[in-house]
Amino acid sequence: MMKKTNSWLVYAGLLVLFWGVWGAFSAAPTNLYGYPQEMIYVIWAITMIIPTVFIVARQRKFDRRGIAAFYGLIIGLTGAGGQLLLFQALVIGPAYLIFPIVSISPAITVLMAVAFLRERLSKLAVGGLVAVLAALVLFSVSGSADGTSSGPWLLIAIGVCIAWGVQAFFMRKAATVGVNDATTFSWMTISGIILIPFAILMMGGLPLDAPWQAPALTAGTQVLNAIGALFLVMALSRGKASVVAPVTNALAPVLTVVIALIAYQTLPSIYGTIAIILALLGSTLMVYSDERRGEDLAAGADPVLAERAATAKEEKV
Repeated sequence: MMKKTNSWLVYAGLLVLFWGVWGAFSAAPTNLYGYPQEMIYVIWAITMIIPTVFIVARQRKFDRRGIAAFYGLIIGLTGAGGQLLLFQALVIGPAYLIFPIVSISPAITVLMAVAFLRERLSKLAVGGLVAVLAALVLFSVSGSADGTSSGPWLLIAIGVCIAWGVQAFFMRKAATVGVNDATTFSWMTISGIILIPFAILMMGGLPLDAPWQAPALTAGTQVLNAIGALFLVMALSRGKASVVAPVTNALAPVLTVVIALIAYQTLPSIYGTIAIILALLGSTLMVYSDERRGEDLAAGADPVLAERAATAKEEKV
């Protein structure tokens, strides 16, 4: 029987599997059937209803405060807007380069915390930031070396990175005022649905002449995306954030890269390979540093948590 304390491993593993496969094949409907990327967004927004119903039924609490709605809309719109940009980037650029770029979004979150909350960077965070900046330079170089233009898709991927970094910052802000996971997740789904009309306008109407395989394949891949987000919430609620967040942040893009390289039978240039490694390493260092700091602050602020932390330290010794 699996110990309850290790149950986060199951959800983290499922998250890595679901997001890894989703990332590698998200653009398949467009590549195979010419399905508009805006339509992929529409179907993704609808699939988000599935995990939302589950988590709301599980927690049985929806925060109706105005501050919850305010943060919820910011979190939802930056997340949904990032998804809309991501689907466009995947159509014109390689997934094995795009997802490592997107994975460095913690750099944006950390820099916002430094700028607006006057937080200090730890040595690990500084090292991660340096690695991320070096990776961005190498990604711009690798576009030409890999035979793919480093123009629009690179800029769009950076836009996704910024959007999701801002989203994570406001998720932290929402948590500080007591907004629960079910409420945040619900607003993410509501915001995604709100942007559906804009996505339809962008593609000039619904593609009624598309073959049935296109929406079916889209629904299959985007369900993996939506449920993966729920697995992240469940993993974080069962394990230490300083362990769960870096593991999921690093391994999901790694699986995407591996599957994409195998599926499309291509290899990145030496610059692209180094950039991928630096991006994943840098983002993992920053996530670990940030989450560990949050846990240390929580332990210091709560006498019970502080006592538990001290006991655990004594037991290790």
